[in-house]
Formats: sequence, C-alpha cells, structure tokens
Amino acid sequence: MEHVKPDGLEQSPPISVGDDIYALAARLFPIRRSITGDGVRRTLDVLSGHVALERHEVPSGTQVFDWTVPKEWIIRSASITGPDGQRVVDFADHNLHVVNYSVPYKGILPLDELRPHIHTLPGQPDVIPYRTSYYAPTWGFCMSYDRVSQLPDGLYRVEVDSELKDGSLTYGEYLHRGKTEREFLLSAHICHPSLANDNCSGLALLATLAKHLAARETRYSYRFLFAPGTIGAITWLSRNEDRTHLIDHGLVLSCVGDAGSPTYKRSRRGDAFIDRAMAHVLGHEAGAKVIDFSPYGYDERQYCSPGFNLPVGMFQRSVHGTFPEYHTSADNLDFIRPEHLADSFRILSEVIDIVEGDWTPLNLVPKCEPQLGRRGLYAALGGQKSQDATSMSLLWVLNLADGQHSLLSMAERSGLPFREIAAAATMLSDHGLLGDA
Repeated sequence: MEHVKPDGLEQSPPISVGDDIYALAARLFPIRRSITGDGVRRTLDVLSGHVALERHEVPSGTQVFDWTVPKEWIIRSASITGPDGQRVVDFADHNLHVVNYSVPYKGILPLDELRPHIHTLPGQPDVIPYRTSYYAPTWGFCMSYDRVSQLPDGLYRVEVDSELKDGSLTYGEYLHRGKTEREFLLSAHICHPSLANDNCSGLALLATLAKHLAARETRYSYRFLFAPGTIGAITWLSRNEDRTHLIDHGLVLSCVGDAGSPTYKRSRRGDAFIDRAMAHVLGHEAGAKVIDFSPYGYDERQYCSPGFNLPVGMFQRSVHGTFPEYHTSADNLDFIRPEHLADSFRILSEVIDIVEGDWTPLNLVPKCEPQLGRRGLYAALGGQKSQDATSMSLLWVLNLADGQHSLLSMAERSGLPFREIAAAATMLSDHGLLGDA
C-alpha cells in the first residue's frame, strides 16, 4: 500500500459519545430479532438513521459453503395459560420468553409433559434464559426457575403462533471508502433479541464509529458488517469470497458495554498487524487482557477458518460465557453503561489511529544524534536523572529509524504509546530529520 503520512492523530472522542451509543442500544433493545425476519430489518432501519447501510436479502435455500440459508421465522404471539385461566407466560412481556425459532404449536398439556419444553436456570432462579433452535425444529418457552417452581399441577393451554416460510436472510453493510481498496473489516452480529451487552452494544458502537469515520479521510477502506451470527458471516463470505484478499485487518465486536476489563482475542494467525495493534493499545490499559485464538466464540471463527485465515480478531470487555448475565434477561440496559461504551469506542479509535498512522521512517542524519537543541526539539537536559516522554520519544524514533522499523515497531520496542511515537516522528519529519524509508 502506498504510504500516506497522516496529518495528525484523531483527538480523543467526546465523553458524550458514550451517551449516544447507549441511546442507540436502548432503541435496539426491544426489537424482536432472530437470524432472519422483520426484526433484523427493523434493526437495520434504526441503524440506517446513523450510517448509510446497503441491505442484502439472500433467499432461503441458498447454498453457502456447507450451510443452507434457513427458512425465515415469523413469530406473532406465544403464551401458556394455567389451569385457573391466568397467563403463566406471555411472549409479549419479554422477547426471551420463547425459544428462538420455535415451530408453531397449539395444544393442552399436563404439567409433567409441558416441563420439558420450559427452560430455566436453577442456579439463577430469578432470570429468564436465552435459548435457540435454529436448526433442530422444536418449540419451547424460557422462564425464571422461581416462576416455574410455583406452577400447580393441572392442564395448561399452549399456543405458539409462529411460521417458518421461504423468505430470506438479511444483512447490512457500509463501506467507508479510503484512498485505497485495502480494507479493515468490522463485524457485529445482529440476531440476538433483548440482550444489551450481547449485542446491542456492539451494533450501536459500530454504527456510531461508522458515523464518526464517515467525516474522516482515511487511507484504508472500512467495511462495517451487521449480519446474523454464524450463518450471516458464512453467507457474507460466500458472496464476497473474491474480495476477501483485500482485507488487511479485521475485528469482531460483542459485549463492549459492561464494566469488565477490555479483552482482545487474537486472530488465528496470532501475529497479524491487528493482533499487534490491539495488544499495544491494551498494554497501556489497566487490567486489560489479550488471549489466544480458539475456534470457539463469535464470527471470528468463520473469518479465521483455514480456507480464509483472515487477520480478524475479536474485541470484547467481559469474555462471553464468563459473566452470569450472559444469555439471560439480566443482560439488560442496566448492565451496560455509557462510560464503558465510551471507553470501548476510545480503544477502537486508538487502534484505527495506529492502522492509519503507521509508517516506516528513515533517519536522514543517522551518524550520531543530531543536535536537537538548536532545532528547538530538545531542552538542555544534560545531567538530569530522567527524560520527559517527548524527549524519549524523539530519541527512540531517531535510533530506530533505520528503514527497518515502523512506528508500531518502535512503540512496541520502547514501551511508549503509539501516539507519542507518532507525534515525535511528525516533529522530526517537519524539521527535515526523517524521510520515508
């Protein structure tokens, strides 16, 4: 890629960005979503108010590698009525009350025959679990264990007014065009209903990031993908296989709004530029973690499958499956906070700054240190026990600018933040001491 020296790194995002992301997540939270259907389309309608999405409809039955696009699921209502005529559970009260993709059913059952169709979490007796049956046709309900334990014996009227029909799978994408066709892919799953952290937070953050990036001139092109989990990513890869060679960097986002420490999961490659950039940024974050790739998780599994092996990692805060709110009704709007969403936004912004701002300089005065004092770059600090960050950044850049080290390499070697190294390189370049390698 042709080197384009950045004019300067983006300023820290405003604090209010967290409020904006939270407000968008709150709008997305009540929408009934699944891997197909009008809930996905309504979600894309909301996101389209923030970023100009291109929408794609892929017909049911379409072969996508070893998978087939499923029938579209329509859910109108679902309920259980007890022996006393009172509603025990009603889908209208909470989107998690019905097993996602439940087939239609209507009948009267005794409690002992109904129980196998009711999912609970005895270890968390006051929450509703989230369950799906995308590829194994069945019907079912999800309820709190406390509520189910109070049900009396007797006959229960069950109604699931749903439909599986030939329709389509829907996904949306937005391409922010940069100076080159080389791409940074940012992906979030759009299928989970009424789970705030997983993944209203990821959808809202990506839409907000795309909106901010739209006003910025970049050298990379940035592709934002909002697709159903697993089958959506597989479908996108199937339809875009001839363009995947353009992807130089990628991130999957989920669970980015809770109070947990930021966590990055490396790509399958393990040493891709995105792995290094994320590790560098999180290396300056208290409590942050970088974990190795594993073939379990979100859509990084598809992007990192051996036939593609794309440089795509995953960014989250609390690791999926490790916090008690995960895939339950406790993953609500109280579980995510604007300040954590803003922090996640800031981290991603810093990573984009590295992707945009990295270049390999060459010291034009390589024999001994150039005299920085007469250029106004270096205070007369001789004899002091320490040097300030700016001075150390200047010295590190001059020493490592041998044409073999990029700015990120310098930041990794020095332990200094990339932004300080980049600022020093700009100062030295402006004073005629650095050129392109």
